[in-house]
Amino acid sequence: MTVPRVLAVAGTDPTGGAGLQADLKAIAAHDGYGMGVVTALVAQNTHGVRSVHVPDVGFLREQLDAVSDDVVIDAVKIGMLGTAEVVRTVTDWLREHRPPVVVVDPVMVATSGDRLLDEDAAAAMGTLFALADLVTPNRAELAVLAELAGAPSRAPLSSLEAARLVASTWDVLVLAKGGHDEGPTSDDVLVSPSGSVRRFTAPRVATTNTHGTGCSLSSAIATLAARHGDWELAVGVAKPWLTAALQGADGLQVGSGNGPVDHGAVVRAALPVVPTTDVWWDDVGSMLRSTIECGFLVGLRDGTLDADVFAGYLAQDVHYLRAYERHLAALSASAAAVGAGRGPAAAAFWAAASEGCAAEARDLHHRRLAGTHADDPVHPTCAGYLAHLQRAADSGSAAVLAAAVLPCFRVYAWVGAQLGTAPDGHPFADWIAAYGDEGFAASSAEATRLVEEMAAAATPAERGRMARAFRRSTEWELAFFEMPLGLGAGAGAGVIAAEASLLR
Repeated sequence: MTVPRVLAVAGTDPTGGAGLQADLKAIAAHDGYGMGVVTALVAQNTHGVRSVHVPDVGFLREQLDAVSDDVVIDAVKIGMLGTAEVVRTVTDWLREHRPPVVVVDPVMVATSGDRLLDEDAAAAMGTLFALADLVTPNRAELAVLAELAGAPSRAPLSSLEAARLVASTWDVLVLAKGGHDEGPTSDDVLVSPSGSVRRFTAPRVATTNTHGTGCSLSSAIATLAARHGDWELAVGVAKPWLTAALQGADGLQVGSGNGPVDHGAVVRAALPVVPTTDVWWDDVGSMLRSTIECGFLVGLRDGTLDADVFAGYLAQDVHYLRAYERHLAALSASAAAVGAGRGPAAAAFWAAASEGCAAEARDLHHRRLAGTHADDPVHPTCAGYLAHLQRAADSGSAAVLAAAVLPCFRVYAWVGAQLGTAPDGHPFADWIAAYGDEGFAASSAEATRLVEEMAAAATPAERGRMARAFRRSTEWELAFFEMPLGLGAGAGAGVIAAEASLLR
């Protein structure tokens, strides 16, 4: 099944809630390929229309021809036309290039009450309707169309009667929308030229953010009709989608007036949730590959690493762990307050991790060092990493510090998984086992969970600082592994140069 190629012919909305912008969002939400031809440039926002500029109709025809000369159009949705000249231009083009699906949303009056179609244009719409498959008026627009179809002014018709008159007059399906009605449900009625009726019901959503509902629904129906080949199916699928879009509208917080619907609500709900920390992890993928391929870890894995080189690495790791212990303790202290990634359980986790650092430095490292390299000074790479962590600690944000310490958990746990299990007699079996310890892997997962909570609660600016802190720490982890073989004598120089602006 090919992706429906849907052309929207409409005016614009610079705030994105209605018109062509809404059309394209609705088409994309239903897996269509959206195209757009501009009929009018509208200066509007969520409070209303300020002005309308209608380009020369010759240019409008050039836009239409540019699309139809090159692209197979599966459906067209026609929205705001504005003037009689524009109506006639679109009608002439449609007569020559009619795609299989034609939906007309007779945009006459905006939700804000602004008149968007002059009287001459309204009178010219009849010829256009005769070329359409479906017309989607709201209640006010349906009344105007009924008048054009000859409804007696002295005896107002019901919505259903008006829809039947319009449908029979122009031999077109009419979707009489009930969004402007009252009651617990919002009912749309699909009326055929023969007078048959199918009602589509959905719960009425209590929101004032309904800007662009007509544009969005008609574009969704056009896309779905092009895919399914059936109008009742198209309306039946589009209706609950619009309900979900209305339910999510308040959460968008776009504008201070009659805001837009959330076109992506259904799509977003269907997408897998990708944790922020996983996005960070994918971002450092190239560094991780370089890490596991570095000479130090290769030698550690196959047992060929010089024991004295390994002892030098452990000496630097002791310097690191002593500082790392303090930062974890600081996170424990800051986690006492209730909030995302905080509370007694978080405080206890960071405290236990801090104590674990002290124990590791005291037991495993000192046992392996056995008196050698005990007085080694801090290597520039180790000093650079520690300076980076200190800057994170000095940032005033526990979330940034937590992101900065996380790679020491995740990278080491990941390395342990990559190294696997050392065979009997392997000279570094105890260290490889420490990397791959299940308890440490569980600690890494818990640290990740806590940082994920903190990232979700952070502002975008703070979240960006967290991402950069995580990235830099991962770079320092690579530099730290490269350091023992001399590859890192100047390792981390580029990282050091970037540290000054890291947390801004």
